[in-house]
Amino acid sequence: MKKTTSSKASRKTGLAPGTVVYVGKKAGKDLFIDVFDYNKDYLDEKKLKNIEEVFSFENKDTITWINVNGLNHVKEIEKLGKDFELHPLILEDIANTQQRPKLEEHEEYIFVVLKMLYFDKDQNLKFENISFIQGSNYVLTFQEADGDVFDTVRDRLRNSKGRVRSNGADYLLYALMDAIVDNYFNLMEIMGEKIEELEENLFSEKPNKDLIHEIHGLKREILKIRRAVYPLREVVNHIDKVDPSLITEKTQLYLRDLYDHVIQVSESIDIQRELIWSLMDMHMTTISNRMNEVMKVLTIMATIFIPLTFIAGVYGMNFENIPELKFEYGYFVLWGVMVVVFLAMLYYFKRKEWL
Repeated sequence: MKKTTSSKASRKTGLAPGTVVYVGKKAGKDLFIDVFDYNKDYLDEKKLKNIEEVFSFENKDTITWINVNGLNHVKEIEKLGKDFELHPLILEDIANTQQRPKLEEHEEYIFVVLKMLYFDKDQNLKFENISFIQGSNYVLTFQEADGDVFDTVRDRLRNSKGRVRSNGADYLLYALMDAIVDNYFNLMEIMGEKIEELEENLFSEKPNKDLIHEIHGLKREILKIRRAVYPLREVVNHIDKVDPSLITEKTQLYLRDLYDHVIQVSESIDIQRELIWSLMDMHMTTISNRMNEVMKVLTIMATIFIPLTFIAGVYGMNFENIPELKFEYGYFVLWGVMVVVFLAMLYYFKRKEWL
């Protein structure tokens, strides 16, 4: 039987605080580590599979970015945490992918958790937990599996573009967080396209029968995005006030700009959330209007046939002394009366704009 994330989370119940247990859905992933060691005039890029190889970068004068892929390898994460003197509770949070975005400030480093969001090839919304440890001359990043949004940062490091090679570890942390937030804008563009597509479908002559399910699915997606992004405002606002020995005043200026970007994304989420709710209201209104149109046609048809049914009922009675019963052209006259009544009622309905 396949274990769910909630069942894996239940394994932590009763364990001592600081016990590192992987909570996630990618338990079969291999461990591999990307390392960028650099300064303004030097860059060394390595791909490692052994956590012990990372230890040699700890006390160097350069800036080191160590990106660990594979949170299911908790023993290796514990080794890295021991070497960098990370608190056991931090390691516990790193291995738990259900953590909400947050910031914790410690004496020698800061710990940040963000959510990386993206759409896969099938346009399904995916979440990945990204944890950052930033010290005086290093940044550790932890993610579940291969694939992230940091390629632009890697390109700037390799080609010495921008300011990242000329600044410290705090600027590298800002650049990585900025890459995640920039991807939120791409995410919101895709969500906007989905909303426009649903709106066009809603007002088409033959709307998709599964439209209400698609709208509900989009509503769930925007709520998930909101839960991932909204706590980030507090995180970025707090990181601006961290000890200057870890976050310099120069980098704080960039973090304020990042905060503005987070606010813009939050506002976009609110707008799109309102649009999705309005889509649901319009969908229900459209269904109601179509039902009213059907009922109006049926009512008009029933109303037209009431006098015709009355006439047919009168002359269908079995009395022998009905005056017009023996009239030679009575049948044709009766049909003529019915047609005239039918046309007169149609004309009346047109005059009233009921048709």
